[in-house]
Amino acid sequence: MSCATCHNPVLGFTDGRPVSMGVAGQEGGRSAPTVINLAYAQLGVFWDGRAKDLEEQAVGPIANPIEMANTHRGAVATLNGIPGYQAQFEAIFGSPDITIDNVGRAMAAFERTIISGNSAWDRFMSGDQSALSESAQRGWTLFQDREKSNCTDCRAGFNLTDNGYHNLGVGMDEENPDAGRYVVTQNEEDRGRFKTPTLRDIRYTRSYMHDGRFWTLEEVVDFYDEGGFGNPTLDQEIKPLRLTDQEKADLVEFMKALDGEGWQVQPPTTLPQPATGSQ
Repeated sequence: MSCATCHNPVLGFTDGRPVSMGVAGQEGGRSAPTVINLAYAQLGVFWDGRAKDLEEQAVGPIANPIEMANTHRGAVATLNGIPGYQAQFEAIFGSPDITIDNVGRAMAAFERTIISGNSAWDRFMSGDQSALSESAQRGWTLFQDREKSNCTDCRAGFNLTDNGYHNLGVGMDEENPDAGRYVVTQNEEDRGRFKTPTLRDIRYTRSYMHDGRFWTLEEVVDFYDEGGFGNPTLDQEIKPLRLTDQEKADLVEFMKALDGEGWQVQPPTTLPQPATGSQ
């Protein structure tokens, strides 16, 4: 298992599965959110915001029994047995002795380089009126219409997220629904709330929602159009939209115009290896 098992650069730094799979084929309960533009994350990381920053988030899966099923001590011992990593850590942190804190710092530093920009929407917003198709322009207008769609209440700013937590009703009709943010805060109002991810490069970061129940953007738009699933803590902004088929198609075209540049990286072909004779 590696970080890239669930955050594959080829798949928009996700794994393309409804929920992520860890060691021995174990399945978790949530989909792998993208790392793209995670540098701008606020108010915690993960779907429920349980990690205060990227450094804490980066080392969390190592000790998760479903994900990597290792320990921080075990991971550090392995890394300390690999001369190539020792040399890299010494060059950056001043000591060949690798610690879990520096492992978190190193991975978080990499994650902060996964930045998406210069999408067709960015170019349009900078004055290039030809950057968006007519359909995408209609979708952008609809996206901003507070009376019609109200998307910008949660999808605001350059990163198209408010970095907040919202209950859309996803999964709340199940027998034992995922309580989301409530697990962290124990505040009843947070039951069923999950963090709003960025819309950037959304075409590449499926599956969608915290439980990965939707595979297409069309399904996502249909869900919002129907008003989610009613429950006691449903966000008041979630209501039936009654969009036409053309309006739905325009919203999808707008979201496709959020494909950006800069986050595509070439995975390494080789990795530092343990010293000869080590286990």
